Amino acid sequence: MDAVIFDLDGVLIDSEQVWDEVRQSFAAAHGGTWTPEATRAMQGMSTPEWGAYLVSLGVRLTPAEASAGVIAEMEKAYAAHLPVIPGAVDAVRAVASRFPVAIASSAPAVLIKVFLEVTGLPVPVAVSSESCAAGKPSPDVYLAAAAQLGVPPASCYAVEDSTNGLKAALAAGMTVLAVPNPHFPPAEDVLVQVRVLSSITDLPDALA
Repeated sequence: MDAVIFDLDGVLIDSEQVWDEVRQSFAAAHGGTWTPEATRAMQGMSTPEWGAYLVSLGVRLTPAEASAGVIAEMEKAYAAHLPVIPGAVDAVRAVASRFPVAIASSAPAVLIKVFLEVTGLPVPVAVSSESCAAGKPSPDVYLAAAAQLGVPPASCYAVEDSTNGLKAALAAGMTVLAVPNPHFPPAEDVLVQVRVLSSITDLPDALA
């Protein structure tokens, strides 16, 4: 194996709950009606996709306005507190000492940039699915990250936490390691297709 590609939300930062709270509040403030399936449906969607999804919930804005408003609220939340998962930064540094690394995330590029600036991690390639044709579970963002690294997808490890993220990495033909999100556990029928770790801190040893 020649490279390791990380998801961001749920793998390196404990942000899935923050996204969920911000989107729910934003939807309610702009005429939308939250549904039980909305949280999982939007996990992995690209920015344009979840902007359109919010509009489908009744938000009285354009998809671009909805996504811009939510991202602005996320930036405020991160400025107050960036919820880095304990041990994640050290795990990425350890892996980066042995492999080329990248981030392939559904998060907007501006929020990926905030994460990298705050942590100072040596990640030369970071791809947001907002720049791809489709978000997860499409493999697009993983394929783009592998291409920028110059490594065939089949020679990459992918580290994921959610059902749609795991599906995306599998569809890209990568060897997938799961660190299941405790707040939104991935589907069992997907977990059986990957190697499951109990914590991101287990990753360096798992790759040894």
